[in-house]
Amino acid sequence: MKISYNWLKSHLKTLPQPQKLADLLTLHSFEVKSVDKRLNDYLLDIDVLPNRAHDCLCHLGVAKECAALLKKKIHKVEPKIAESKSKKINEFLSLEVKDKEKCLRYNARMISGIKIGPSPKWLAERLESIGQKSINNVVDATNYVMFDLGQPLHCFDYEKIEGKKIIVRKARSGEEIITLDGEKLKLDDSVLVITDAYAPLALAGVKGGKKAEITAKTKTVVLESANFSISAVRSTIRKTGIKTEASMRFEHGLDPNLTIEAIDVVAELIKRIAGGEIIDGIIDIYPQKVFAKKIKLNPQKIFGMLGKEVSISKIKEILTSLGFEIDNALKVTVPTIRQDIEIEEDLIEEIARMIGYGNIPPQHPLGFLGISKSDDSLIITNKIKSILESLGFNEVYNFSFVGEGDIQKLNLNIQGYLELENPLSADLKYLRRDLIVNLLKNVKDNAKNFLHLPEGIRIFELGNIYYKNGEAKEEKMLAAMMATRKEEIKGERFYELKGVVDVLLNKLGITDQWYDDYGATPDDTDVVFWQEGHTAEIKVGDEEIGFLGYINPRILNALNIKGTVVALNLNFKKILKLATEELIYQPPSPYPAAIRDLAIFVDLKDRVADVLNVIEITGGDLVQDVDLFDIYEGEGIPDGKKSLAFHIVYQSYEKTLTDEEVDKIHRKIIRELEKNNNWQVRR
Repeated sequence: MKISYNWLKSHLKTLPQPQKLADLLTLHSFEVKSVDKRLNDYLLDIDVLPNRAHDCLCHLGVAKECAALLKKKIHKVEPKIAESKSKKINEFLSLEVKDKEKCLRYNARMISGIKIGPSPKWLAERLESIGQKSINNVVDATNYVMFDLGQPLHCFDYEKIEGKKIIVRKARSGEEIITLDGEKLKLDDSVLVITDAYAPLALAGVKGGKKAEITAKTKTVVLESANFSISAVRSTIRKTGIKTEASMRFEHGLDPNLTIEAIDVVAELIKRIAGGEIIDGIIDIYPQKVFAKKIKLNPQKIFGMLGKEVSISKIKEILTSLGFEIDNALKVTVPTIRQDIEIEEDLIEEIARMIGYGNIPPQHPLGFLGISKSDDSLIITNKIKSILESLGFNEVYNFSFVGEGDIQKLNLNIQGYLELENPLSADLKYLRRDLIVNLLKNVKDNAKNFLHLPEGIRIFELGNIYYKNGEAKEEKMLAAMMATRKEEIKGERFYELKGVVDVLLNKLGITDQWYDDYGATPDDTDVVFWQEGHTAEIKVGDEEIGFLGYINPRILNALNIKGTVVALNLNFKKILKLATEELIYQPPSPYPAAIRDLAIFVDLKDRVADVLNVIEITGGDLVQDVDLFDIYEGEGIPDGKKSLAFHIVYQSYEKTLTDEEVDKIHRKIIRELEKNNNWQVRR
């Protein structure tokens, strides 16, 4: 922002030389990027940071900073308003604010009998010194007060206001306005406008319109001093592409309590330079008043943060000079114009910068280093990633959104998805309710380069899903996918991914998982993804913790994926509950093992887990391991049957087992299996 040195001197009678003042401000307040001489004045180019835009994008705000640094008082002349005794503003004008969320305060004053003409020399020179063009005395007065106090103002020609009414409302779709510079704009309801009874007069907080423009014929003006929300002004800027000095201030947020002072100052100034009579009264609509906040200050905390003792008297001196009020209990009242001050640390920062950071001696931080509490969720998350990466999987990160096109293409139930109110695009309209959709899209996108390779595509994602269950729910899931074009022995990929699940869970300390493939239905994904009869629920006890299976060929065709895809889905919360960091390792037996093979016919619907259960219970401690190495259906197998083949490992921790002992327990297992009339051990 451009600040006039001479203008500053109207608020502070004595100031250091311009360059010294610039150095002082740079050290304690804002960076002064340059100091340029302009005729009999100097121009300071000050970089006001966004957190101070609400109080320092004006000469008075910068002057207050200078006063605090120089320990001087601001020279401020209160306006002396001489109002008409015979005319009341309510007799001439009415005001209605229809959108009180976007218009936080609106003040109106009227001045009659004015004479429009050139501005006095001092006013024109001040505006021109900061790069502003002089227009006429009334418009220049509103601009001058904005650059002086920081409050944007506007004025309307009263005679051009139809219905003698001002309304603040959203624009109607298709409504038009011609701005002061002659640009014709078509509006919609995202734009807040100031209107009369029939048509827009101005874009609220941004720019005035031609309809009620001040001209040489204007005799009576309506002054506007208002406060519009940040969102309202930014929405208008996005729609129209117009940015002004006023909009820049409003979009950073202004103090609603500044409007009355500004309208009084400009009214008094206009009367002084343009004549006229100030009509009695101010129309003031202020729905939700903003009050000063109070913050308790702790001297020990100041020392803890700065490493420097600051006396109570010094604290009071600094904060008082900056416009704060502070009592003996160090309770600080923050002026409403200082919207950047929210917490105690903000006040400590004010004290530090006024002392000067260079005057605070550097010290090592004081404090105790405690042992941080471990985050089980983070530990297990990292462990899962490490295990899967060691098994050849690549982690992917996807957006948490899916498009309506994806949902329709895959024939998913759109009612189960949470819809965003303001999506970035149609492709990001819904929150995902599973990880499978985006993983399938990853497979499709990478199919050309990787699907033909022997290992195919192996990917996984750990992320949140969102769904409706009465109310919106969020849950963390793990999904993994293996895809290949390579021809496979029936069920090969399924059992390979099942092995991945076993390794993963076992390394997390979960060893009692089993697979329920009878009528398997998923808890956490849509059933439409899975190929019927080629799936299994992953269970611990009676609780389903995940799902495993082939992706339905119909889904693959819809996405034009040519190949075989098998996927798993695990509920992270359930895994976290079951996982343990400490694994119990059992030393191997010092005695040799004996291996016997066993093949058995079972019904197609029978589960491998049921056969394993009989083998392990019957064999007891002598059965150390059972591996399923073949499943066969087809030629040579009775109708309605399948053949399961197992390696059974017999081993004792106490002695070497003889062939007779192994054969005895093996025959016992066969007898137990054949007690099921639908099972037949192949001999």
